[in-house]
Amino acid sequence: MKLHPVDLHIREANFSDSRDCAGIVDVLDSYAVDPLGGDRPLPGDVRNRLVPLLRDHPTALVLLAFAREEPVGLAVCFFGLSTFQAKPLLNIHDLAVVPEYRGRGVGRALLDAVEAHARSRGCCKLTLEVLHANPRAETLYRSFGFEDFSVGNPEPTRFLAKPL
Repeated sequence: MKLHPVDLHIREANFSDSRDCAGIVDVLDSYAVDPLGGDRPLPGDVRNRLVPLLRDHPTALVLLAFAREEPVGLAVCFFGLSTFQAKPLLNIHDLAVVPEYRGRGVGRALLDAVEAHARSRGCCKLTLEVLHANPRAETLYRSFGFEDFSVGNPEPTRFLAKPL
């Protein structure tokens, strides 16, 4: 069953506003406790360090989606650089919507806002990662125009990580 769309307001997070700061942590935590997000809440030290680190990170862009003044979604993004195009790019590191607002257009509205910010900064592309086990998110991203990425050959590029 499709939920009714909600009236949303999306804006850049204000790190001087305690409600925005709490909203960032709460929305991200709502994903962390989801089975796809690891099935456990954010640890206390992460909750304490997250907002100051985002505030002080020179390339961070954090957008919050509000419904009736309550934070219901967020996009945590970081500007980078495409060396092959010699232009900035914007990576969507986290896109999260609280469970009761999923399927109501919040994610798409956040993607629209992220794209508008990227275009205003002259970015050549948006990037993101999606869990293979999250077909709902992948469907949203593909409907928005995201596709497998390859550099100069038909094989898709893989995102790899090495924990430190």
